[in-house]
Amino acid sequence: MAEGQSRKAVEWKAVGKRLYKDRYVYLMIAPVVAYFLIFNYWPMAWLSISFYDYKILGGFARSQFVGFANFIHFFTEMDAWRYIWNTLAINFLALAFVFPAPIIFALLLNEVRGVGVKKTIQTVSYLPYFISTLVLVGLINNFLSPSIGPLNQILASMGMEKIYFLGDPKYFRTILVVSGIWQGCGWSAIVYLAAISGIDSQLYEAAQIDGANRFRQVLHITIPGIATTIVIMLLLQIGNLLNSNFEKMFLLQNPYNTSISEVLATFVYKQAMRQGNYSLATAVGLFNSCVTLLLVSISNKLSRRYSGTSIW
Repeated sequence: MAEGQSRKAVEWKAVGKRLYKDRYVYLMIAPVVAYFLIFNYWPMAWLSISFYDYKILGGFARSQFVGFANFIHFFTEMDAWRYIWNTLAINFLALAFVFPAPIIFALLLNEVRGVGVKKTIQTVSYLPYFISTLVLVGLINNFLSPSIGPLNQILASMGMEKIYFLGDPKYFRTILVVSGIWQGCGWSAIVYLAAISGIDSQLYEAAQIDGANRFRQVLHITIPGIATTIVIMLLLQIGNLLNSNFEKMFLLQNPYNTSISEVLATFVYKQAMRQGNYSLATAVGLFNSCVTLLLVSISNKLSRRYSGTSIW
């Protein structure tokens, strides 16, 4: 008994020494851990609000337990399926166009041989990512304005009628996709450029000896070399199919395009912050999170089965 206790004491002492040795590393990651604990894990304790007719001043003690009534109300009495479809449609378009854009950009940039030109292109392509969403939406509004927008000025000079792009629902998704590519393509390409830099250069040399041109080298060496990275990023993107860029969606929204721009994220915000219906907002948020977890789990399992790559 005493021997076992002394062994545990030695083990704990060794752990303490390792913790003290790496204390600065733990100190660096402490803010990140605190962020996730405060903003991601602690709010999960309040998910039970979705099963109550929650009164913020009364708390749980003075709030009535209603079970799944909030979920039933959302799917039967609210325009739930339109919100879900709008969310899915926008994210499927992002999956089809925004997701492959940085991959293609990274492949093209990797073929640029001039170091100065390559760095210039990289710097210019990164800059839009650091523009705040508010400023970005302001730029979009000014660029597409029917009165002062350059695009409408061009249309007018060609004898065409000016278009209020943000007031026409059929243009809303296109605006989101194009602005998303412009803002995030350069920054997202960093991941793929890093993966490309890890490919053994001897493979390219062997391919050149065998007579493979640049296109075949990309097709048979570069793309397979970054396939694992592409799959992982795709899994993360699939996990966001029911999420959307709330800030941009909300700021670009107006009474004319609500039929297309109203998604789950904006609906939750309006229910909670404008109408004070925290129970319904939490219920919709919980539904969103459950579906997201299901999508990630299914796509991860399929990826592990057919490609051997997975997140966990």
